[in-house]
Amino acid sequence: MVALLSARRFHGLVALASFSLLGVAFYMEYQMGLEPCPLCMLQRIAFFMIGVFSLISALGQNASWQRKLALPIVVLSLLGAGLAIRHLYLQSLPMEELPACLPGLSYMFEVFPWQEIMQAMIMGTGECGDVVWTFLGLSIPGWTLVAFATMALINLWIAIKAK
Repeated sequence: MVALLSARRFHGLVALASFSLLGVAFYMEYQMGLEPCPLCMLQRIAFFMIGVFSLISALGQNASWQRKLALPIVVLSLLGAGLAIRHLYLQSLPMEELPACLPGLSYMFEVFPWQEIMQAMIMGTGECGDVVWTFLGLSIPGWTLVAFATMALINLWIAIKAK
């Protein structure tokens, strides 16, 4: 029973979930035509980083190393959850209270300094307030919040479990 609950297996599942969620995001973008907002892009980066750390841990044999890798995954998951909460907050605002929409990210990368781009991405823009898809009453950032929270809890358990 203990082998079924190993950190290595959990990290393998977290890596699979992270990369699968990225696959769903790319499907929604390129097949369904849903344009990602700046907060969506940052959440994608968080999922990618979580997937990389989890995959490295899942491929390793050292239990101590797996516990150590769980901590940055918890931090990344909490950062991603914070972005999802900000996104949900923007979606709850009335249209007149949303921040102004900005030009596309490709234009911003050409014209704006990186500090302003990062600030705009983290704070969100008017397009972050659009609810373009729901499933079981939750929008995309609602589901990403569930995923980030689950990943944080799993990795917190891995980080603090007894040797």
